[in-house]
Amino acid sequence: MVSRVIPVDPFDLVIFGGTGDLAQRKILPALFRRYCAGQWSADARIIAAARGELDVNAFREMVSVSLNRHVPKRAKDLKALNGFLANVDYVALDALSDSGWSELAGKLREDRIRAFYFSVGPRLFGPLAERINASGLANTETRIVVEKPFGHDLQSAQALNATLAAHFSESQIYRIDHYLGKETVQNLMAVRFGNMLFEPLWNSQYVDHIQITVAETVGIDGREEYYERAGAMRDMVQNHLMQLLCLIAMEPPAKFDPNAVRDEKLKVIRALDPVEPHHIVRGQFAAGPDGPGYREVVGNPRSTTESYVALRAHISNWRWAGTPFYLRTGKRLVARSSVINVLFKDAPHSIFGEEAGRHANALSIRLQPNEGITLKVTIKEPGQGGMRLVDVPLDMSFAEALGPENQDPPDAYERLVMDVIRGNQTLFMRGDEVEAAWAWTDPVIAGWQARGDVPKPYDSGSTGPGDAELLMKRDGRRWQGIKP
Repeated sequence: MVSRVIPVDPFDLVIFGGTGDLAQRKILPALFRRYCAGQWSADARIIAAARGELDVNAFREMVSVSLNRHVPKRAKDLKALNGFLANVDYVALDALSDSGWSELAGKLREDRIRAFYFSVGPRLFGPLAERINASGLANTETRIVVEKPFGHDLQSAQALNATLAAHFSESQIYRIDHYLGKETVQNLMAVRFGNMLFEPLWNSQYVDHIQITVAETVGIDGREEYYERAGAMRDMVQNHLMQLLCLIAMEPPAKFDPNAVRDEKLKVIRALDPVEPHHIVRGQFAAGPDGPGYREVVGNPRSTTESYVALRAHISNWRWAGTPFYLRTGKRLVARSSVINVLFKDAPHSIFGEEAGRHANALSIRLQPNEGITLKVTIKEPGQGGMRLVDVPLDMSFAEALGPENQDPPDAYERLVMDVIRGNQTLFMRGDEVEAAWAWTDPVIAGWQARGDVPKPYDSGSTGPGDAELLMKRDGRRWQGIKP
């Protein structure tokens, strides 16, 4: 099975912060791979803008080094490299002054889609939006792309949305969350709404509970200042895990349309109950054989910032009333794993007697690594007398099922940047969605601060603090393992 590449219309893409880590590590490699795939050609142009006084040849050399470092060897097309670099330009520009803006204006063409990628800190989002308009660079085909964090709390998110809205319509603003660009995350909608097998069972009558886990083995190296201000709740739960929760819990949209999909996601967030204090666990990784603890890393011996969160959430609507959703995420855990586990209820009556034991179906959707789906079903244990039952997995790895030509699917940024050019906002967060997520998150954080909560220490290389296991045990449940 070979994926069909649909070319995009010619465009001019300006990357503010083009010499920065995100641009060099993610955005430019993603564009190069899409160029190699034939999705865009010489009709398009990439213009990097940054404060550094570089000429275009020096910048192209920088890009060449980054591509060599960050594009997998199997995905490199060295013959295409020169063609790609010929489409890359550079302008020295200051977001907070008039310097460089007239030169940038001279490089943009009238008959092209214009996209401006804000690969910079949030404090520059407003000034950039203002100067794009003031310099006459915006037109009806203009799109702006902003990276998270979309604010630090509800108040700052509202202020950011108001600033952007003063210069661009909501249809021109693309709030990018790279998690939504992952192939398997998009497959959540295909699994739910493309298979009659699952959708009739996707409700509180048949589902016992749902677990969403995003576990990371890495720490916070290089992000110490940001992470100490944010913590796991702001950095991961408010956006990444919230988006996964919405996709797994939302009602079927009337059609696969950006606003129809985002309307249903918004309904999920607004239906979330406040989290009870005894339904949430905070953790902070301690020093261990693999490195220093969180407090040593950030240089604050009294830090109360969490690097781990586990919580129990409830959605008060007809579909999910009474069904708990367990979310957890953490740094420096035993394994890297992003997975959604849907645990179905036991059969209402077993005809096989008590000796057969209790058996329930489970659907596991692996987002990373080894993307795929496993459905646990119950069968008779071979060769045994009587009717002894055993659970076995029906396992599908996407890479194996779709053939070797699809074993290297597009990176999340490849899909999302091309969606910006297409003008498709389905996989981007809307302003009211961001604000609703903060409205749910803020009281949780405020409660920690009011109570003086201190995160529980946990060993690096473990599955997290023991209290997270107790959170499940009190409900007669257990976490599905994070496998090393």
